[in-house]
Amino acid sequence: MAGYIEDRWLTKRPDPATGRRRKTDLWGKGRRYKVAGIPGVRARSFDSASDAKKWLAQAQTDERRAEFVDPRNGDILLTEYIQKHFWPGRTDKLTTYTAMESKIRRHIEGLPIGQLALRRIDAAALREWRKELLTRVDTSTAEVIWIHLSTILNAAVEDSRILKNPCRVNRSVKPPKKAEKRATAWGREIVDTIRGAVQDRYRIAVDLGVGAGLRQGEVLGLGAEDFDFDKGVIHVRRQLRASAGGQFYFALPKGDKEREVPLTPNLAARVRAHMERYPPVQMTLPWSDPTPPKTELEARQRKPVTVPLLVATSQGNRVYYRTFNDRTWKPALMAAGLITRIEPETPEEIARQKRLRRFRWTDPRDHGFHGLRHTYASVQLAENVDPVTLSVWMGHSSPTITLERYAHFMPGSGARGLAAMDSWFESAEAPSTPRIEILPGDSLAVVKASLILAQPQFRASVSKDADMKIKYKETSRGGLAVNVIEC
Repeated sequence: MAGYIEDRWLTKRPDPATGRRRKTDLWGKGRRYKVAGIPGVRARSFDSASDAKKWLAQAQTDERRAEFVDPRNGDILLTEYIQKHFWPGRTDKLTTYTAMESKIRRHIEGLPIGQLALRRIDAAALREWRKELLTRVDTSTAEVIWIHLSTILNAAVEDSRILKNPCRVNRSVKPPKKAEKRATAWGREIVDTIRGAVQDRYRIAVDLGVGAGLRQGEVLGLGAEDFDFDKGVIHVRRQLRASAGGQFYFALPKGDKEREVPLTPNLAARVRAHMERYPPVQMTLPWSDPTPPKTELEARQRKPVTVPLLVATSQGNRVYYRTFNDRTWKPALMAAGLITRIEPETPEEIARQKRLRRFRWTDPRDHGFHGLRHTYASVQLAENVDPVTLSVWMGHSSPTITLERYAHFMPGSGARGLAAMDSWFESAEAPSTPRIEILPGDSLAVVKASLILAQPQFRASVSKDADMKIKYKETSRGGLAVNVIEC
C-alpha cells in the first residue's frame, strides 16, 4: 500500500557496531515523523508516531476513494481564492458577470467572511455572515448572494481546496428565502396615467410594454425593421444593455432566445404614428460585449451592429435605462399614486439630488417597468390564452415559469374542480337538484354563488328537474349581479 512514515531524527538502518540507529542532522529540529509516498498527496509531518499513523491510514483510505483533500490547500483566504482561482476560470456573459461581480465584491469579499481561510468557513461563520448580510440587503438579494457563495465553495471543493461545501452540509444554517410575492397587474386607468405622465417620445415604450409584454431592455433595443406590419408580428431580436462602466452594447434577449410577439392593429397604428413623429435613429454598438477584443474570434463575435432605434433621446442618442427610470419612470409612478418622493433631510442631500436629478422614492422596486409586462400577462390569461402560447410570446424558458408566476391571473382556477367534486355527493335519495352549468371563465366566487342558488329556497322558484344557467357580472364594488335563466 502506498505511503510510509519516516523518522526524521534517526537513520533508517542501525549502526553495525552498536546495533542502534544514529541521530541525523535534523535531531531535535522540527516535527519528527514525516508521512510521505501517497500518490497525489503532499508529505506531512507530525510530533508523535501515533498521529502520523492515524493520518496515514485516513489519507490512504481517502486516496483510494478519490476523496483526499489536503487541509493545507484550504489555508487560502476566501477573497484570495475568488480573485486568483474562481474568476479566472469563469466564462460568464458580460450581463451575468456585471451583476455577479458587484454582489460578490461588496457582500462576500467586503465582509469578514472574505478574510477567512476556506477551511475555516463553518456553520458559525455562515451564521455571522448571514446575519450581517440581512442588515445590508433584502431577502431576495440575500438569496442570490448566498447562491453565489455556494457556487464559489462548490468550485473550491472541485479544486480540492475543501472536502465539502459548508453552505450545503450545515443544516443549522438555512439560506435566506425571499417572501413569495404575487405579480401585480395594473388597471387601465393606472397604465393610462403613467403613459400620460411620461414624455411624448417615450409613450411608445409604455405601449410596447403593456401591449406586447416586452422587457425594458428589449423595448430600448427595438429597431424599425423589427416590425412586420403585414404579418402583424414584432421580431424580438436584441436588447440594449450597459456595462458597469457605462459602455453600451446590443445583446440577445434574456435566455439568448429570439422570439416573435403578435402586433395588434391598434398597437401597430401607434408604432407607425411614433415613427412619423420621431424618426428612428441609426445607432451602431458592439454586439454582446463592449470591451475591446483581444483575438480575431472575439472581434468577429463583438462586431458592431447598426440598428435604427425606435426609442431614442431628444439628442438623438440611445436611452440609458437608469436615466429613464430616475427622470421619467419614477415621476410617472408618482403621478399615478404608486410611489411618493422622500424629501432630503440635509442641505448636502438637497444639493446632491438637485445636481444629479436623482431622488429617493418609496418602494420603487415593486413598481418597475416590469409591471407593464405583468399587466400584459394578466390580460392574456383573463381571455383564456393558453399558458404555453403565452410563455412563447413572453420569452419564458418553459410554460412552468409562466404558470408559477401568473397562475393567479387565470380566471376560474379550481372552479370546475369544485363543482365536479360537489357532484360526487349527489345521491338518489337526495331531493332533485337543478343542474348548474359552470361557464368558461367562472371564478371561485361565481361557483359559490351557483351552489347557493341550488339550495331548496331557490329551487322552489323553478320547475322540478329544470336546468338552470347562471349569468353574472361583477359590480363596481366587487359584488355579483346574478341572473337565473330557466331552460
